[in-house]
Amino acid sequence: MLDLHADPIALTAALVDIPSVSRDEARIAGEVESALRAQTSGYEIIRNGDAVLARTNFGLPSRVVLAGHLDTVPIADNVPSRFDADHLYGCGTSDMKSGDAVFLHLAATIAEPAHDITLIFYDCEEIEASANGLNRIQRELPDWLTADVAILGEPSGGYIEAGCQGTLRVVISATGTRAHSARSWLGDNAIHKLGPVLDRLSGYQARMVEIDGCTYREGLSAVKIDGGVAGNVIPDAAQLTVNFRFAPDRSPDQALAHVREVFDGLDVHLEQTDVAAGALPGLSHPAAAALVAAADGMVRAKFGWTDVARFAALGIPAVNYGPGDPNLAHKRDERVSLAQITAVTETLRRYLTG
Repeated sequence: MLDLHADPIALTAALVDIPSVSRDEARIAGEVESALRAQTSGYEIIRNGDAVLARTNFGLPSRVVLAGHLDTVPIADNVPSRFDADHLYGCGTSDMKSGDAVFLHLAATIAEPAHDITLIFYDCEEIEASANGLNRIQRELPDWLTADVAILGEPSGGYIEAGCQGTLRVVISATGTRAHSARSWLGDNAIHKLGPVLDRLSGYQARMVEIDGCTYREGLSAVKIDGGVAGNVIPDAAQLTVNFRFAPDRSPDQALAHVREVFDGLDVHLEQTDVAAGALPGLSHPAAAALVAAADGMVRAKFGWTDVARFAALGIPAVNYGPGDPNLAHKRDERVSLAQITAVTETLRRYLTG
């Protein structure tokens, strides 16, 4: 059985050594459930699919959700785990079994929390959003997501990474007339019509905005281009996919309106294909401000989209806070700093005990 009272570093290694690629989390969920039932007190514990949920009901004035996904990307010859003097290596060490280990250890070792605590260890975060275990929990057990603040143990380098950016993708299409390239004047080159689109992208000045002391920087980028028929044919169709990472003070509708404005007047067609709202940091909420204080003000904006947005959509301030460098996630040599595991554990212990 997992030893929740062990040092979180050792507990991280034990979790990494249980393979849990997305859709194959049954074993690790069973281990987590058994350990929580045997080694914690005061928690209501349930299983939902391959997710494990636990919560206290002490009637305290605030509730904190500690949430982490149990799945990993496919293993790349990096299980079982291994140590060197400063790091633990292995699939999921950074993303995010070290965060899970911290949450499990604190659940077992904090006897008198200052907040009621809800633990959510869920499945299928690393694959398509429709499979994400938080979606299922929101549908089937919505009361388990009620809280004053949510902390996701995603790797954040030991900083509180507040909120997250929104993301939007559009396909910009151009049409023309097909012709033989030897008689190009008889055609109308669709690829050439994307040139002005690329010009606007290369000259785009990204907005920077400060929210709750966190500076978010937006980005508008071409990420894919399709077009062409053959080496001797003027193409009659071409498409460019553009990704807009927008600050959380914009709604999805406002983000789309901005993208349309950037490309206004060009001879192209623009269609939105995907969007996810961002999450405001919400650090002015008392429960979130207390977390910032416990972390000695080590706060920065989250670049990228995470499940904090799901909590923000419910009106719950949410942050990413966990050991590990997000730039090392999913790599063959994925690793986590031993010192960061210890530091995050100590910070969250201060916060959860008041």
